[in-house]
Amino acid sequence: MRIGVARETAPGECRVALVPEIVARLTKSGLEVAVEAGAGAAASHSDTDYQSAGARLAASAAEALQADLVARVQRPSLAEAEQLRRGGALICFLQPAQDPQLLQRLVQREVTVFSMDLIPRISRAQKMDALSSMSTVAGYKAVLLAAAALPRFFPLLMTAAGTIAPAKVLVLGGGVAGLQAIATARRLGAVVDAFDVRPKVKEEVQSLGAGFIGMPTDESLETAGGYAKEVAASFLDRERQVLRDPVRAADVVICTAMVPGKRAPVLVTADMAKAMKPGSVIVDIAADMGGNCEWTEPGREVVKGGVRVIGAVNLASTMPYHASQMYSRNVAALLGLLIKDGTLHLDWDDEITAAACVAHAGKSRLTPAVATAPASAAAAAP
Repeated sequence: MRIGVARETAPGECRVALVPEIVARLTKSGLEVAVEAGAGAAASHSDTDYQSAGARLAASAAEALQADLVARVQRPSLAEAEQLRRGGALICFLQPAQDPQLLQRLVQREVTVFSMDLIPRISRAQKMDALSSMSTVAGYKAVLLAAAALPRFFPLLMTAAGTIAPAKVLVLGGGVAGLQAIATARRLGAVVDAFDVRPKVKEEVQSLGAGFIGMPTDESLETAGGYAKEVAASFLDRERQVLRDPVRAADVVICTAMVPGKRAPVLVTADMAKAMKPGSVIVDIAADMGGNCEWTEPGREVVKGGVRVIGAVNLASTMPYHASQMYSRNVAALLGLLIKDGTLHLDWDDEITAAACVAHAGKSRLTPAVATAPASAAAAAP
């Protein structure tokens, strides 16, 4: 079997689907890998690195896309979909509901498609969980953006000019991105609090040295997969009331609260943001899903009332070396499940295969819920 890696063409995308470390593993296992010249350059991997790992350089994207199986980060364009081998296979962050026309064309070309954003959140699939990998990058980078934008120090400083109090950071959401944001802000010396509607998150938050702000409720607010559920408008109003004082007191708010397939909940209203101190910073990595802050504009940085709001999108691509390394290992783990004796082996009784495969043999395998749901922001940052 030949695996192809073409250069990513989405605007601003710097990651590569397979890094030389993983290419070397694949070629040693007997697979062929064709990498388009320059595909890894933006992620700091040269063509020589790939050749040393056993890959063959493809002279064009079309050549790489004609492989038996193509590995990508972002979904292909319609034009690129036309270049995929009929009956071949594709692995990427497809986010199928975001581009139904593309999925339809892939189905027509009988491409077997695996969407990395649909890997189930189960223990067996942890090594394949690319959403968590990219969320780790996003949570880390969000804090660095906040620290760079904040006109004050993060840590407590004892200086000849007197004592400088540490910054107060509030993290909204205790998922993978939120926990990484907590850990990073703590390393920089900030005093950190975190908010989440799931009581079970409290222990993880506190283990990182942060205070926990929760919501008293008897309702289960977590899906079977461990993600937060969408809540009623009345509950959302209660959340905002709980957050009003912590937001006002914070120097930095890191927004990571998302519900898969739904618009991100607006936890920071315009009135709440107005009450923050001039110079305060909000970094909203839920921007692609509408944002947790009412002032968020995806992909833009705005200043209102002295408060800077950063609508962060695709943060993983801003750290392409390690983001590519993590994603590549996720893809390799999935390939380990799918490829047996050098050929694609699909076991529909396997819950990972069944959940991640969205098209096969000229038919769509999407459930109606997935087919109509908007894409997750974590996948887009992918």
